[in-house]
Amino acid sequence: MESSVRATDGEFATPDGFADRPVGSALIYLSLGSLGSADVELMRRLVAVLANTPHRYIVSEGPQHAEYELAPNMWGAEFLPQTKIIPLVDLVITHGGNNTTTEAFHFGKPMIVLPLFWDQYDNAQRVDETGFGIRLPTYRFTDGDLTGAIERLLGDEALRTRMAGIGAGIREQDGVTRAADAIEATGLAGR
Repeated sequence: MESSVRATDGEFATPDGFADRPVGSALIYLSLGSLGSADVELMRRLVAVLANTPHRYIVSEGPQHAEYELAPNMWGAEFLPQTKIIPLVDLVITHGGNNTTTEAFHFGKPMIVLPLFWDQYDNAQRVDETGFGIRLPTYRFTDGDLTGAIERLLGDEALRTRMAGIGAGIREQDGVTRAADAIEATGLAGR
C-alpha cells in the first residue's frame, strides 16, 4: 500500500481570486502541524520572510492564530482541510510529520521541510536525500535559504513533473480500498 489518505476533509474554497496565480507567482501551502504552528515566534518569522516573495500562501495557522497576523499575500485559518488544499498548490512547506509528508507525496507536491521533533527529522532527511524537496534547519535558516529553496523547487520543472507522476501512481494504487480489503480479509472487521 503506497498511501492511505483520508477523504473526510470538508469542502474548501479560498477567497475569490486568491488561488489565481499571477505571472511569476505560485500558490504554496504552509503547515507546521498543531505543535509547530503553536510556536508563535517561528510563525511570525516565516510570515515575515514569505511576505517578501511574489507568491501566495495558504497558511494553517493553528491554535495560536490570534497571536500573529498574516501578510497581504497570505490567507489562512486555524484549521484547514489539508487534503483539499494540497492538490491545489505548487509546493508544500511543512514540519515533515507523517500525515503531511504522505499527503504531499500522494498528491505529487515537492516539499520544503522544517523538522521540529520525532519522525519529522527522518522524513526531512529522506525527502532531502531523495531530491523530492529540501530540508532546512528550522531555527537557523536564513531568509535567503528559505526563499532560495522556494525558487529552486518551483523552477525545477523536471522535479515537478516527476512528483506529479509519482503522485498519480500512488493514487492509482487506491491504498484506502486496499487497506480496507486487507482488514476485511482477516475476518476481524467489525469485532
